[in-house]
Amino acid sequence: MAVPAFGSLVAEPLFLMADTAIVGHLGTAQLAGLGVASALLMTAVSVFVFLAYATTAAVARRVGAGDLQAAIRQGMDGIWLALLLGAAVVAIVIPTASGVVDLFGASDAAAPYATTYLRISALGIPAMLVVLAATGVLRGLQDTKTPLYVAIAGFVANGALNAGLVYGADLGIAGSAWGTVIAQWGMAVVYLVVVVRGARKHGASLRPDAAGIRASAQAGAPLLVRTLSLRAILMIATAVAARLGDADIAAHQIILSLWSLLAFALDAIAIAGQAIIGRYLGAGDAQGAREACRRMVEWGIAVGVVLGILVVIARPAFLPLFTSDSAVKDAALPALLIVALSQPISGIVFVLDGVLMGAGDGPYLAWAMLLTLAVFAPVALLVPVLGGGLTALWATMTLMMTVRMATLWLRTRSGRWIVTGATR
Repeated sequence: MAVPAFGSLVAEPLFLMADTAIVGHLGTAQLAGLGVASALLMTAVSVFVFLAYATTAAVARRVGAGDLQAAIRQGMDGIWLALLLGAAVVAIVIPTASGVVDLFGASDAAAPYATTYLRISALGIPAMLVVLAATGVLRGLQDTKTPLYVAIAGFVANGALNAGLVYGADLGIAGSAWGTVIAQWGMAVVYLVVVVRGARKHGASLRPDAAGIRASAQAGAPLLVRTLSLRAILMIATAVAARLGDADIAAHQIILSLWSLLAFALDAIAIAGQAIIGRYLGAGDAQGAREACRRMVEWGIAVGVVLGILVVIARPAFLPLFTSDSAVKDAALPALLIVALSQPISGIVFVLDGVLMGAGDGPYLAWAMLLTLAVFAPVALLVPVLGGGLTALWATMTLMMTVRMATLWLRTRSGRWIVTGATR
């Protein structure tokens, strides 16, 4: 389950890479505009990732309980919630796009391109939220292959549409935005067809249910707090790196991109964990859930060790791909070692995060992440004062992951997350 999940996880970053490669040949101002707009769009979508996580856990429980009709009905509630949230975001983003772009400091040359891209691409946000919710439905049904196939098809379509509209139709950056929107809605339609077929097969209603939508929102609220807290940690780390100097912020960006890629690999195991734990608990098999948790922790540690070794081995070849500046390399090298050493810890964190999500233990995850933010923020902000540079900052990031590991480990050891039945 984890291997195809990893493929679908990297779909959105690949979308952005394709857009960047195509728009980059239009000019520096266009590329700068894309950078501002895409950062805003990625943030808007990532905030609602709870649509996938909460839906996976809820659907998997009902699958374990043997009630596929209720499982798909639960998934439909999540999809309706995604459409409502997407419509709300579009209604806010389109009229405020210009002001938001200015707020983020886009230059006079880049701002018009950023505004154009943001306004058009906002039309794809409801589709991406539907994709998140529908992906959660399929994961809950123990299907991670269909999301992989849809992601591959979407990536290919996005690249072809962007190239055709940007250069063939000569639409410039607007063509890139329209190509991405069309690909995103195409993916959403495919997911909806798959879910609707399942609903008809098992006699599940497709109509919006106010109580079900409200329940989906309530289940997702704690995970939203968790996600916002994690985003705050990453923003603080970037702000601190910027205060350390140009070489340090450049090195930080390189390391953060690698850290994010490694996180996708570990998150794939966590996604499998969400679906498997939810199914065991829904089936009333508490012992099976405990054993699955233990096995997945072992997998998380093993994959973390392998990833850490690969980072150490690849260091000499990795950094020249991004920079030829010796100052940037010197700043990045020791920090990369810290990232490598911390991968087994990250493996445990991601797996236990997935286990507790699969158990529907969202409120605890929210409080644990708020505690982690409270520990991390003051320590990170002291880095420029106490010294140590980027190495000290990434040591603080490792401290953050260690605090997360401790809070998650204590919870899983307590057994209080084990609540069996079709609903928590």
